[in-house]
Amino acid sequence: MKNRSIRERCCSFEQLATGLVLVFWLPLSQAQSAGCNEIDGFADFDFWVGEWEVFAAGTDAKAGENVIRKLEGGCILLESWTGAGGSTGTSLNYYNPVTGEWRQVWVSAGQYAIDIVGGLRNGSMVLEGSIYNFGGAVWDFRGTWTPNSDGSVRQFFEQYNHDSEEWAPWFDGRYVRKGAG
Repeated sequence: MKNRSIRERCCSFEQLATGLVLVFWLPLSQAQSAGCNEIDGFADFDFWVGEWEVFAAGTDAKAGENVIRKLEGGCILLESWTGAGGSTGTSLNYYNPVTGEWRQVWVSAGQYAIDIVGGLRNGSMVLEGSIYNFGGAVWDFRGTWTPNSDGSVRQFFEQYNHDSEEWAPWFDGRYVRKGAG
């Protein structure tokens, strides 16, 4: 028995390779086809998904339009912002089931980027991290998205002022679904 070759003990190389592919590929392919819609945590930010008109809080002044779409089987949100003055920006938002946190990475042609993480707190999505000016400055940054009873969403961004040691409003907007007028 000790002198039997691997081929005699098991199978042909082709059978072994096929078996290994099936062992590793089938669970992966099934997970990919299932998507993330049924996994806890991935629906936490669904209240923000849609096509929106965005207004400066407390006014009828339109700040811009935003489209947030779920992609990759519900595993990621893609944000496409167009400001009333022509500014643009894009963010990727995803839930990491290992850390239990949402993360947003935003980049704009306005030469800054935002990288914030967090999750649901008291019914609002709260993400904290940094805003980076491409000139080299970095500030603490926080975003809070709160769904309202009328279907709108408040998006409130704050930047930490290191001189005053206080959080200062950066953007306060009210998202209204297009056609909800």
